[in-house]
Amino acid sequence: MIIESHSAEETALLGEKIGREAAPGDVYTLIGDLGVGKTVLTQGIAKGLGIEEPICSPTFTIVQVYEEGRMPFYHFDVYRIADIEEMDEIGYEDYFYGEGLTMIEWANLIEEILPPVYHQITIEKDLEKGFDYRKITIEEIHR
Repeated sequence: MIIESHSAEETALLGEKIGREAAPGDVYTLIGDLGVGKTVLTQGIAKGLGIEEPICSPTFTIVQVYEEGRMPFYHFDVYRIADIEEMDEIGYEDYFYGEGLTMIEWANLIEEILPPVYHQITIEKDLEKGFDYRKITIEEIHR
């Protein structure tokens, strides 16, 4: 599925829709350059889950856990993972196969441990279509 967003508000609304429709155990990966709107989408997802607290990227902690919504929300940023064994150390399987929604930024760095089925979200800019334009592709991946 391809969605065109023309503003941060539209991107956040898409995130809310994903959050409202998510089921326990869903895993989403998020791919996109810096400044493309990954955090805006993630904040929308949290809102769709009923999470009120501020959502920020867990760049230095690898995972942030939010438990106040209708299900837990596990937000990973694996950009700084140097070795896949670091994911074992934090018990990634408890999150990936848990009762919440898992969102993984920079998931291409840990492809070998992703679950057999997950949803991949790719956000891309196209400056020819405007500064705020984003092409958002959502695919279900079967490995």
